[in-house]
Amino acid sequence: MTPLEARIVAKPWGRRDLPPPFANPLAEPIGEIWFEPPPALDALLVKYIFTTENLSVQCHPSDAQTQARGLGRQGKEECWLVLDAEPGAQMAIGIKAPVDADVLRRAALDGSIEDLLAWHPASSGDFFYIPANTVHAIGAGITVIEVQQNSDITYRLYDYGRPRELHVEEGMSVAHGAPYPADLHRRLAPAGAAALVEGPYFRLDRLDGGPDAATLARYEGAVLLMPVDCEVSAGGRSIGPGQCGYVEALAGVSFPPTGLTLIAQPC
Repeated sequence: MTPLEARIVAKPWGRRDLPPPFANPLAEPIGEIWFEPPPALDALLVKYIFTTENLSVQCHPSDAQTQARGLGRQGKEECWLVLDAEPGAQMAIGIKAPVDADVLRRAALDGSIEDLLAWHPASSGDFFYIPANTVHAIGAGITVIEVQQNSDITYRLYDYGRPRELHVEEGMSVAHGAPYPADLHRRLAPAGAAALVEGPYFRLDRLDGGPDAATLARYEGAVLLMPVDCEVSAGGRSIGPGQCGYVEALAGVSFPPTGLTLIAQPC
């Protein structure tokens, strides 16, 4: 087991009082904690995200779109598992009804995009998969684990008047003005194993205790582990909630009889 180095990212929309087991060593609010990907799994990035305000409305390109622009494979598909949410918390994902690019562009420029967005209630256990080109924003009062393709290309369409750079034209070249497919949202039970993502870019499972034979067969090779409420160990080293670790084989990991852990690897 190799625990991954955590990078603390200050954000004005973050939290000063991070939820356990995290601590804030800065004088600024913390918005994200990133885990530096190991070379063997550098196609994936894992983050914790903490919000006190709505994040910017944004979208990401696909691999095919970044390759067409000569940027290589820099697309981003991502997913969120909500760990905690204040009452009334919401996620903006997709558009209420289909609109064309001109309508979406005007709405991004004049702020009416807030009214076009479909806002989905969010609470602990909600899982959302976000394909490339989906217009989205994480809402206020939410803590999530995010697993994503390791890309830093984000097109910010709207930011509530905050003084940050927007990328409206770039975003319009890839944004889908369409509703979010309902089958990409799942409401997970408080306990139990669940296969959450199976391609095309990565796979992600939630374990409760150790993996069964079918899961071990699907996860051949190196794996990332993110304990949610327990500790796991391998090779004499352990990680617990709020950490992310790397192992060369899932079969060598010791799991408790019960306890939730996320596991991920590129496809």
